[in-house]
Amino acid sequence: MLAIERHNKILEILKSDGAAAVSDLSTVLEVTEETVRRDLEKLEKNGELIRTHGGAVCVDQKNIELSYKRRIKSFADEKILIAKEAAKHIAPFDTVFIDASTTAHYLAEEIKHIKNLTVITNSMKVISLLTDSDVRVVSIGGVLSKNCSFVGNVAESCIEKSLFANKMFFSAKGFLDNMLILESDGAECAIKQKMFDNAKSKYFLCDKSKFGKVGHIKLCDASQVDYIITDGCFDDDTKKKFEKFGTKILKV
Repeated sequence: MLAIERHNKILEILKSDGAAAVSDLSTVLEVTEETVRRDLEKLEKNGELIRTHGGAVCVDQKNIELSYKRRIKSFADEKILIAKEAAKHIAPFDTVFIDASTTAHYLAEEIKHIKNLTVITNSMKVISLLTDSDVRVVSIGGVLSKNCSFVGNVAESCIEKSLFANKMFFSAKGFLDNMLILESDGAECAIKQKMFDNAKSKYFLCDKSKFGKVGHIKLCDASQVDYIITDGCFDDDTKKKFEKFGTKILKV
């Protein structure tokens, strides 16, 4: 396959899925990962995509969020693996916060069978998936957003004053090298922060596409998270920082 053909195929995949990993592109294009990285570098210089740690996203994503349907397909295999690992940490009689991320969608699929479990969520998608399951669902009220989630002052107040959990499972827009976990939607971020304050243990569900991706709103410091469930890799210095904070990395 010629370089121009590879470039067109990469842009076609990004337009369809919103994001792609280097490893996946390598398989589809039948070239080495180093070749894919050079292709991505070239396309980024041309302003046709934005590179992330381990992959790339559609150029539109610098300022515009992917639709839910597109985001749920993006890095789906990785999110499913992360959801399966997260489900291992949820037991009968737990009360858990689950956010409105697409990774939460896959987590809901994994916990339908757990009896005497209470899930508190602002996600209409999660609520729908857990309907008629063994799980007791507590829905957070408020304004229904285009992300099919409840947000706003009513939702924030509901969590702050009335709802508490022993575990919280959440994802985010990006995760930077300086240990910041970032969001790009202020309303969603505010809900997650209220959940964060009222949860005992926090689990960050972080697929490799989040590494190095920038959001303009700080959600929290990674040092405040108890567990990071990820398919990504950390260097030795970063691992030592996590050990110092007491944050455990669960690799899938």
